[in-house]
Amino acid sequence: MSTLYTGGCACGAVRYEAKAAPIFENHCQCRDCQKRSGTGHGSYLTFAARADVAITGTTTDWRIAADNGNVKIHSFCSVCGTPVYLTYTAMPDPITVHAASLDDPSRFNPTVVTYGSRALPWDRMETGLTTFEKMPPGPAS
Repeated sequence: MSTLYTGGCACGAVRYEAKAAPIFENHCQCRDCQKRSGTGHGSYLTFAARADVAITGTTTDWRIAADNGNVKIHSFCSVCGTPVYLTYTAMPDPITVHAASLDDPSRFNPTVVTYGSRALPWDRMETGLTTFEKMPPGPAS
């Protein structure tokens, strides 16, 4: 199996290739993730250095303030609208990709659930995952 993490949007206009392993993999149940995904949560892999993730294609950005006041920049395909990655104004290095955008989504290995306090009763997470009421301190806070 390749050590690269590759993926992109539904139509193929945006592609990425990460050279390093993710530093954080999570399901997030915050309201922002619920609304953007149209489901009860979003699933993500965060990589430490944006410089280690090559992105091709054109994205459109949407900015929103997180609960902590930091601005998240959601980047999605300008052609098909697929959400592909997130960056953060307060932390320019980390980059977060949507788990379902991976070419091989089975590589996603979540270890935590964030914003468990916002969980919807019909969206149950794996019971073996550590659940945080909000976002723990770290790379994607």
